[in-house]
Amino acid sequence: MRDNYKKPMSIQSLIETKVKEGFLNLYQIEIPSVEFQATRKEFEGDITIVVFPLLRYKKGNPVQIGEDLGKYLLENITEITNFNVVKGFLNLVIEDTFYTNFFSEINKNNTYGFISPSENADARMVEYSSPNTNKPLHLGHVRNVLLGYSVSEILKAAGNKVYKTQIINDRGIHICKSMLAWKLFGNGETPASTGLKGDKLVGNYYVKFDQEYKKEISDLIAKGNTEDEAKKQAPLFLQAQEMLRKWEAGDKEVVNLWETMNGWVYKGFDVTYKNIGVDFDKLYYESNTYLLGKDVIDEGLANNVFYKKEDGSVWCDLTADGLDEKLVLRSDGTAVYMTQDIGTAIQRSKDMPDVGGMVYTVGNEQDYHFKVLFLILKKLGYSWAEQLFHLSYGMVDLPSGKMKSREGTVVDADDLMVEMTDTARAISQELGKLEGYSNEEKEVLYSTIGLGALKYFILKVDPKKRILFDPKSSVDFQGNTGPFIQYTYARIQSIVRKANFDYSKDIVNIDLHEKEKELIKQLELYPETIQQAAKNYSPAVIANYTYDLVKEFNSFYQNVPILVEENEDKKIFRVQLAKKVADVIASAFKLLGIQVPERM
Repeated sequence: MRDNYKKPMSIQSLIETKVKEGFLNLYQIEIPSVEFQATRKEFEGDITIVVFPLLRYKKGNPVQIGEDLGKYLLENITEITNFNVVKGFLNLVIEDTFYTNFFSEINKNNTYGFISPSENADARMVEYSSPNTNKPLHLGHVRNVLLGYSVSEILKAAGNKVYKTQIINDRGIHICKSMLAWKLFGNGETPASTGLKGDKLVGNYYVKFDQEYKKEISDLIAKGNTEDEAKKQAPLFLQAQEMLRKWEAGDKEVVNLWETMNGWVYKGFDVTYKNIGVDFDKLYYESNTYLLGKDVIDEGLANNVFYKKEDGSVWCDLTADGLDEKLVLRSDGTAVYMTQDIGTAIQRSKDMPDVGGMVYTVGNEQDYHFKVLFLILKKLGYSWAEQLFHLSYGMVDLPSGKMKSREGTVVDADDLMVEMTDTARAISQELGKLEGYSNEEKEVLYSTIGLGALKYFILKVDPKKRILFDPKSSVDFQGNTGPFIQYTYARIQSIVRKANFDYSKDIVNIDLHEKEKELIKQLELYPETIQQAAKNYSPAVIANYTYDLVKEFNSFYQNVPILVEENEDKKIFRVQLAKKVADVIASAFKLLGIQVPERM
């Protein structure tokens, strides 16, 4: 992600440099890159260069080219002790001291893999959540906030300054529907009087509005109206429209009710965000931003970015860019969502002048909207518009089917978290592994496992893919799951607690077991994994790296003695290695917003 990244030189980086140098010396040809892969088990070697891609630059026998490069590397890299060529694959044998020296270099580095932002680095703003204030957060929001929060943390780890933000959709006809239903049917009830979270209470009235509205539509249809006529003439709908007009006119009574009910919702949201473990640096409200952007229209007209039609409406013609014509101002002078989004992006750049790019975490149904938004901002000449990214994601489905807020069939985020804790409790009790825990410790652990399972299940999938979420399978203690990785972390902590000897000294001169070497190779990949995840805005890269690391550790654990090893230096090294694996698991899971338990 960043060019100024400094890390211990990996053997792969060293070899790539020398292969390029060797190609130039041997054949007077410059090559841009080198392709590596793991050495197959049946051949001797630790890392393999794939020769075939190099034939694009140097015609010839791949075996001979492999032999030439092998000899050059053997002479010029002291860590390479031998090589062999199989067809178009150059297998290199690396001496153990490279791996022990590398491990010694990273072992005491508490921020291994992370880099600090440079003072003059552009910041990134990441927008996520952005809920409506007429209902609680639901399962769809859960994927949104987990993705946005994790991408923020990954970008920070990769060396960027990050602002986490959301724009709260706190105005409009849908908000007035909840307000009107509460006014008509609420009998003055409050979160305090009902014991309900404020967002849950307000959401109930959004559902109530829809129920009563449907009754009115049915009555009007029975009297001979068409469905479209009934929807427009229903008294509740007309009252909601009138309430919105009053809000826009600043009617004191309506504004007071709006402030009161939104206040209930914000308190409810805060509880949910705290429980799910996400936060924000800056909040924007649509009630403050919905008029933004209109001043940009004149600027765009003057610069021929926009044009005006005969009816007075203003448009942006994007047909030359493969898109369509986009309305940015209606003929009556009112703004559309696109206008507001243009204005909000510009306002954010003014509020935080060091922001050099923005990430919008929004579902894939808005893909086209963001293509248009980004293109218009580029045409308006904003340099940061080159660094805008739509973190597009697919829906989350449950086995029971699609969710609808207004019908009350949405899976509430709070209820989902409770269900995940209950599922973790049931499975943990079935496994019977919690002897000696107090009830309070058990409940904390159930929450850690349940929430970790939920987050990992969602984040391990590429954001663009749709997810079918099954709570029970996500809490499995085997396979590519959060609890499996948490359990491995806890197992390592148990090893470290039992290591009642000084394991702090540097160990370099030992012969490595093959499983130790493989584990160090996996640790070696962590820094570049963070950079790759940041470049692709994908927590899945971190999640699946962590699973690979855990699989490698478990193979090491099953094949190599640790605490019962008789050689003192080997025993010390293996405890250090296990502890470093645990540190990287915890570090990677922190990027995903997942906690790791010390015991399970």
